[in-house]
Amino acid sequence: MLKSVLIVDEMHPSIVPLLENEGYKVDYEPQITAGEVLDRVADYSGLVVRSKLVINKLFLEKCVKLEFIARAGAGMDQIDVKAAESKGIYLLNAPEGNQDALAEHSIAMLLTLFNNLLVGDAQIRSKVWDREGNRGYELKGKTVAIIGFGHMGDAFARRLTSFGCKVIAYDKFKRGFSNMRVEEASMMEVYVEADIVSLNVPLTAETRQMVNAEFIERFQKPIWLLNTSRGEVVVLRDLLGGLKSGKIRGAALDVLENEKLHSFTPEQESIFGELAQMKNVLFSPHVAGWSFESYERINQVLVEKIRKLKLKETKTPSTSL
Repeated sequence: MLKSVLIVDEMHPSIVPLLENEGYKVDYEPQITAGEVLDRVADYSGLVVRSKLVINKLFLEKCVKLEFIARAGAGMDQIDVKAAESKGIYLLNAPEGNQDALAEHSIAMLLTLFNNLLVGDAQIRSKVWDREGNRGYELKGKTVAIIGFGHMGDAFARRLTSFGCKVIAYDKFKRGFSNMRVEEASMMEVYVEADIVSLNVPLTAETRQMVNAEFIERFQKPIWLLNTSRGEVVVLRDLLGGLKSGKIRGAALDVLENEKLHSFTPEQESIFGELAQMKNVLFSPHVAGWSFESYERINQVLVEKIRKLKLKETKTPSTSL
């Protein structure tokens, strides 16, 4: 009897034949509700998700047959990792699938911000020709500090070296990763040396609201801030304060604390309104890493990890596959 896999979010259509080729019966139901998943998950050996579900202890109690949860992306912040591992459920994600898309998007955001491209474009459309007012900065010679040096940070570092940047990186959980592209650094070195700070950390209890007023104040030079990780890592109120004081020269934000723009609290509405009027702030709608190519490549990475999981002779729960 074939084992069954439930897919609960929109995926590139290649996911179904890829899983079927590995011997699974696949139910592709991107319109399914969270409540319906809870009612049916006991029947499945595998679950493929993006962001629809919050997988907590209550949910996991229903997963009596579940062998793996595959997250079509990098972040695992909506999954209770410890609870899943305690039940012997493998957790798979696919940062390798969208690392190149995220790295390229990060470069695009920095270049757009440094060269006032949106401002200049809008002015010319209004028949304003202002060369001096749109003089840009060069990436060459800047020190870029990457905080969180996983797949995303490494892919970003590879692109930055071709621009002549000095790249330093801090990762609390890694040591000895210096190479031709990047120099391992302490946070104190980041505070002293950084011209540009890129946030590439997962969302955890420790990183939530990590970038606050105290964090910003520690930098010895004014910085440009790039966030392609999770919106909750940055306190937007304190970011706004840093922009007003000049401690932050500009910000490129692919993510926000609250990405449901029509559900802002009055305070969030006020802060966002000010940020949206600033010419040195650039937004994108959580699409770093979400290219046409990565949409399909994520499937390939996940299914390859599922294939390897099937081949394992012994099962030791891990998130490292």
